[in-house]
Amino acid sequence: MKIFEVKNKAIHSEKGEFLLGFRETGSHACYLIYGVLKPKEKARLVKPGPGHEEIVLAMKGDLEVKGYYSGRLREGFAFHLDGEQECFLENPGESDAAYIIAGGHSEAARH
Repeated sequence: MKIFEVKNKAIHSEKGEFLLGFRETGSHACYLIYGVLKPKEKARLVKPGPGHEEIVLAMKGDLEVKGYYSGRLREGFAFHLDGEQECFLENPGESDAAYIIAGGHSEAARH
């Protein structure tokens, strides 16, 4: 079994995200994105794309969401997106916010 460092890779990346997927696991079945939004940071696009679905979880702090779902996503709460549905994440808070996106292939798009 392999253990993956995720949080520190996201914090130290230029985009503030780390994608744990095929490159690390060798599997196309699922992936995980750990992301950090700085205070007052806006416009992180979330869009699974054709043949994919994603669950977005506010891991630390509350997020403002605009798009297919709009509203406040409180820490510990999640929503689901499918295909071309899209949202933008914003951090309205005064400290870093973290989110997790868990994704995979829809039934019709399995590799």
